[in-house]
Amino acid sequence: MPSRAFSVYETELDMMSTPEPESGYASGSSSEGLNGNKNSGPEIFFTKAHLNFLNRQLQTLEPQEILKWCITSLPGLYQTTAFGLSGLATMDMLSKLDVPRPQMVHLLFLDTLHHFSETLELVENVRERYPLTSVHVYKPEGVETADAFAKKYGEKLWETNDERYDWLAKVEPARRAYRELDLHAVLTGRRRTQGGKRGDLPVIEVDEAGLIKVNPMANWTFEQVREYVKVNNVPYNALLDRGYKSVGDWHSTQPIKEGEDERAGRWKGQQKTECGIHNPRSKYAEFLKQQELKKHEEALHKALQAC
Repeated sequence: MPSRAFSVYETELDMMSTPEPESGYASGSSSEGLNGNKNSGPEIFFTKAHLNFLNRQLQTLEPQEILKWCITSLPGLYQTTAFGLSGLATMDMLSKLDVPRPQMVHLLFLDTLHHFSETLELVENVRERYPLTSVHVYKPEGVETADAFAKKYGEKLWETNDERYDWLAKVEPARRAYRELDLHAVLTGRRRTQGGKRGDLPVIEVDEAGLIKVNPMANWTFEQVREYVKVNNVPYNALLDRGYKSVGDWHSTQPIKEGEDERAGRWKGQQKTECGIHNPRSKYAEFLKQQELKKHEEALHKALQAC
């Protein structure tokens, strides 16, 4: 069956009623795209065999070559980043490609309201260094500060209900961004050497929501990324000089010791290794999904009673 890049806002009923085509691009007669946006790019479809073929081909390429392929092949392409070292290297590589302005890949940054001040300073440094690259910032809905977030959802929600925290601070803003930006595919900074669930990471994948994710740095090590950043004088997070290798929210990130995996400082002492963005099957996400299905069932029941 094809892996389909459908809108993350389609319901299961919508998907059941829509036949899946073979690999390629689909465009209808309507001027509105998947997310209800006019002049939307086409939907993208990959069969499993096609996806496997692409991974075999892309596996042998350098990140710059993978990025060139992405720009020419994937409409609605953005780079999602928390301004980690791999994401910064990717961004610099993109800035040096000979790409027409309309085809430039812009950034999506999820401001959870709980980032380190050093991370937020880096965002401004990036804006100055790469003025042609737009940074789209999305925050938890309805709040602008950490204090407002705590007042609305409770103190230290990441401790009392970490899955709900991930949903509110990361997953919901990401989905809102996908809809509003008409985003079909993303570049990530994930690499196999980061360990955990990333150990067998493919170069290109389609997640459970149908979003295409490309991991151009999948084959590179931390040392390769760090060397690229150094040689090309790419701005980076000051925390990396203080023992951090992977930087997320301040409340769930610690520096690591010599010999530890580079993501060992994330959610230290917990079984958790990924936030909700790369772990969509969280209990809270499943709860919301069931609530949505229940609403559809109730609406269908009322419609049948009215007949």
